[in-house]
Amino acid sequence: MAITFGSVIPNSNTMSLTLTTQPLNNLITNHRTNFVFCGRSVGYGHTLSFSDQRVSSSFATVVCSAANKPDIRMFFYIAFVASGSLGAFIAITQLIGALANSSRATEVPEILKGLAIDIAAVSLFAFLYFRENKAKNAQVARLSREESLSNLKLRVDEKKIIPMNSLRGIARLVICAGPASFVTESFKRSEPFTESLLDRGVLVVPLVTDGNSPAFEFEETGDLATRRKRLWQLAPVYINEWSEWLDEQKKLAGVPSDSPVYLSLRMDGRVRGSGVGYPPWNALVAQLPSVKGMWTGLLDGMDGRVL
Repeated sequence: MAITFGSVIPNSNTMSLTLTTQPLNNLITNHRTNFVFCGRSVGYGHTLSFSDQRVSSSFATVVCSAANKPDIRMFFYIAFVASGSLGAFIAITQLIGALANSSRATEVPEILKGLAIDIAAVSLFAFLYFRENKAKNAQVARLSREESLSNLKLRVDEKKIIPMNSLRGIARLVICAGPASFVTESFKRSEPFTESLLDRGVLVVPLVTDGNSPAFEFEETGDLATRRKRLWQLAPVYINEWSEWLDEQKKLAGVPSDSPVYLSLRMDGRVRGSGVGYPPWNALVAQLPSVKGMWTGLLDGMDGRVL
């Protein structure tokens, strides 16, 4: 009986699982373990070989494609761990037999080598499995976070309330969350960047967490005052829902619940950046592309990576 797990196709995102069986009546004649790295794909091969000269061979092959999908990769990791564990078990039985029989003493180094490879392979693929599972859980948490955020409500003016998701593709939102004094200072620090922020589609959502009202004093007159008001025109509605969402994000990030924070969203509504303290208005101006001119729409994805 021969069992082979994992073959890697070079320059491809496809892994295959092959099972080959032969009848067996006698004993194990050899035991071989190997694993191969190819590009971003990893393959682990483990072979158990048995011999029986009296019986003709029969083969059954199963090939599974893993087109870079997390669930299928996790299946292969489990299969590789199982294969390596089986190899380690057989190697241990061989080692016991070799140690008990002095005539087989020369086999001990080779058996120990195979056992070490099996243990290393099991450790490697167990690590890859848990890392993949952790990344999968983080992705699910991120999607849940963004879905909850998209359903929160904003007041545009006295007569209009909209959900966050209605601004996807229209604005890059920056959420300033903290006590009124923090929001007021964020407002003042944004003043020199008003024009540049609006040119990049940025709108600010001031989320006050201490129940007080921030002091938004528009000392400018004319068009500049209008643009300042436009930058800060949004207001969160149903503050309890916003606070619950924010507290959950702080807990996941290990940030103290009373810390003032900011969150910067991409044009598609996903979180691109966050931190404790004041929003880095100058960095946002430097990093974000303009939504005006001939490049309108073409650079919407250049908001930065998703967190």
